[in-house]
Amino acid sequence: MDIAVLAYDGCFDSGLAAILDVLEGANAMREELPQPPPAWRVTTVGFRRRVRTGAGLVVTTAPVAEAAEADLLLVPALAERRPEALLAHVSGEGSAPVRALVARTRERGARVASACTGTFLLAESGVLEGRRATTSWWLAPVFRKRYPGVTVDETRMVSASDGVITAGAAFGHVDLALAVVRMTSPALADLVARYLVVDERPSQSAYTIPSALAQSDPVVAGFERWVRQRLEEPVSVADAARSLGVSERTLQRTVRRALGTSPVRFVQDLRVERASHLLRTTDLSLEAIARKVGYEHANTLRVLLRERTGGTAGALRAR
Repeated sequence: MDIAVLAYDGCFDSGLAAILDVLEGANAMREELPQPPPAWRVTTVGFRRRVRTGAGLVVTTAPVAEAAEADLLLVPALAERRPEALLAHVSGEGSAPVRALVARTRERGARVASACTGTFLLAESGVLEGRRATTSWWLAPVFRKRYPGVTVDETRMVSASDGVITAGAAFGHVDLALAVVRMTSPALADLVARYLVVDERPSQSAYTIPSALAQSDPVVAGFERWVRQRLEEPVSVADAARSLGVSERTLQRTVRRALGTSPVRFVQDLRVERASHLLRTTDLSLEAIARKVGYEHANTLRVLLRERTGGTAGALRAR
């Protein structure tokens, strides 16, 4: 497989390096397998011979024309975490060559992939329209509002949809590169992960901070504050709506539009967040913690912890 990795001015240094390191590691380790897959031909391309990354490092690249025959174009993230500045950049003239390259690559049937803020470049180029995607969990509300035609699920670490592969927050570049290796050889992907000591991370849920997501909309932020004051009690969405001065339907629609989930699900996320914190910082039993976050039975909380955190938080204390 021929892979073109695009280096462009302002790209995220660790993202670019992680992609190259994982793919180079896969090429170096493939002979350790009884039936090694073919080697990947990886070329770092750019619109200029010398590209300056977000941290100011200079990367020497091959001409971007060498991406014309690649089977896969990998676009690392942009080194920008401020939503307004990010949107201005990905939609502006400065990123027009990147958007055009992504669109051309997909039009000829080759795959394209990116992670973190780079997923905004893919969406802005149009290749994600009507497809599923993931992105940095904390940018998901911004992504969802900007690209309503994309079905975004920020709980996933990697998402593949009709030739377009996306991955989650900054160090999701490692997961993205491993997913590319896994497409050809699951055994090699597992071997590389073991050498690099990379844990499998199918979900971003364990890293999500619900309060950060809630700040994307004033109604959702108010709902979050209202719920946090009542985590030990039964929570009524209708009561919350009345307290906030909106209709229940408006609250339902606003939470869904901003967070891609229901108010009930968001309440569960807040309870799991509090329970996980108590598991890490107190000696309380799971039964006692369950009562503190509004659940009568510990098993209900145990199931939610397993679902949201992959079992890691629930395994902290079994008593």
